Amino acid sequence: MTQKELFAKVKYFIIDMDGTFYLDNHLIDGSLDFIEKLKTTGRDFCFFTNNSSNNVTVCAEKLKKMGFPVPDGKIVISTHVAIDYIKINYPGKKIFLLGNERLEADFANAGLPLVKDEPDLVVLGFDTTLTYQKLWDAVRFLDKGAVYIATHPDMNCPTADGYMPDTGSMIELLAASTGRRPLIMGKPSTFTVDYLTRLLKCEREALAFVGDRLATDIAIGAKHSIVSALVLTGVTTAEEHELSSIRADAVVERLSDLADYLD
Repeated sequence: MTQKELFAKVKYFIIDMDGTFYLDNHLIDGSLDFIEKLKTTGRDFCFFTNNSSNNVTVCAEKLKKMGFPVPDGKIVISTHVAIDYIKINYPGKKIFLLGNERLEADFANAGLPLVKDEPDLVVLGFDTTLTYQKLWDAVRFLDKGAVYIATHPDMNCPTADGYMPDTGSMIELLAASTGRRPLIMGKPSTFTVDYLTRLLKCEREALAFVGDRLATDIAIGAKHSIVSALVLTGVTTAEEHELSSIRADAVVERLSDLADYLD
């Protein structure tokens, strides 16, 4: 298959954010050029981040400060997938949420009942306000049989001076204590694919995932026979990709290089 054929059926590019479109607080050179290329070829995009410690407002404000005032409806977070799944499958059920004030607000604004005791579900997000008491409570509720859901599986979250433990690390902690593992909503899960196809009103073949992480951005494509592209501006090197069993359909230095694949 040629470069041009690879993305011939793609209508929506699902683009990761940090490490793909920007790095820290600066747009990666050529990112805006790629968005323009999508427009001129009749394609569209949306951002998707697993980071459930942020909400759409925070993400949009960050992009605006960097020079890209993103249109409404172009930012999707693993939070949205979790909320959608719960509203469909557990309507009205009480939730114990491990999350910061932004995640709590997203759940509350969606009409989901948050409680501190006797929940039907335990939902683990990227809780940047995590306390030992929250962990202890979560263990008690899981031991009592509460349904267990996590927003995403990322082990670490990159920061300006290294990284911080992310939701995946807390999954391992709770697994060591309780023996239980959650149903995971964000990339690379089928729940995310199904959410996006419903949101964008398209089939899977109309999607392409673009990102810098093999275990999430590229794995979601590999697991669901959806085309994917790895950019080398983030956490994954070309050498790591070559040694990995998780393979992207295209590997480019930066997002703007994908423009060469599009007619």
